[in-house]
Amino acid sequence: MLQRICMLICVFSLVAAIAIAQPGPAQGPPVPQGPPPTGSGPYSAIIEGDPGVPGHTVYRPENLSPFNQKNPLPVVAWGNGGCANSSQFYSPFLAEIASRGFLVVAIGPFTPGGTSNRGGMGGMGMGGGTKSAQLLEALDWATAENKRQDSKYYQKLNPSKFAVFGHSCGGLQALEVSPDPRVTTTLVMDSGVVTPGAMPKIEMPPGGAPKAGGPQAGMPGGAPKIPMGGAMSIGKDILQKLHSPVIYINGGEKDIAYANGMDDFAKIDKVPVAMANLDVGHGGTYSQPNGGEFGKVAVAWLQWQLKRDETAEKMFSGQSCGLCKDDKWKFEKKKMP
Repeated sequence: MLQRICMLICVFSLVAAIAIAQPGPAQGPPVPQGPPPTGSGPYSAIIEGDPGVPGHTVYRPENLSPFNQKNPLPVVAWGNGGCANSSQFYSPFLAEIASRGFLVVAIGPFTPGGTSNRGGMGGMGMGGGTKSAQLLEALDWATAENKRQDSKYYQKLNPSKFAVFGHSCGGLQALEVSPDPRVTTTLVMDSGVVTPGAMPKIEMPPGGAPKAGGPQAGMPGGAPKIPMGGAMSIGKDILQKLHSPVIYINGGEKDIAYANGMDDFAKIDKVPVAMANLDVGHGGTYSQPNGGEFGKVAVAWLQWQLKRDETAEKMFSGQSCGLCKDDKWKFEKKKMP
């Protein structure tokens, strides 16, 4: 009985709060083990904190000497699944992007050794720990650092090439700030604005939902109150405020966000939009070496959109594009070459 009640609460919570995060333990998915990832790109990546942006973790090329005003680092801001306050689970994916010549600033403070805040999900992925505005705080910090003469990033960044992206609830955070005119492109991953009726239905247990004050183990006062607001409460109207190219990278039909993402794709009609689905479910491939298949697609999109890389463009552009011919992926696009 208790197990079934817990299932009910999780599902009701997902619907009520638009928290489409992957179900899992309260502390979140396991943090990848072993040495910190460095990526497979030409610029070996490191992961660190910075006192100028203490609520974030920085993923960057270890050697900054190749970067200057002629070859600057574009800036990318990341939001975590469950709107969590830790990016540790995504470190292989984010380090891969940094190793390709990007400055990635992820929500969640840097934790040396990765031994605490494992995944940082908390609250059953309800997203109470972070705010969408933290993505724009990353850009504000990077813009200031690029101008500060004693900064290691002085004249090495290109804040005018700015992307926001995130997983699940973090994807909603990215969408929420995308109307900001400084956003060059958005990557929405295993996510989509909730579509009424899209979430799975579940039968009530005998006696109905848990009552307030009921004797539920670990649930003082009965069913928890669900936090609302921020990215959790955005509606489909946000899609009409987009002004730059968007790509959805989702986990196929078994992804809990599939219907929401596909409905977003159908409704976006003012900007270029792509939808890439790989049949891996809501968890994506973030923790695989170098971010797996999701890492390859995200890197190519960022290289195309932020660096105008013609080779990367071939993955998405034309009727015989790389993803168009890749049997692993289902790829659709609108208002794109």
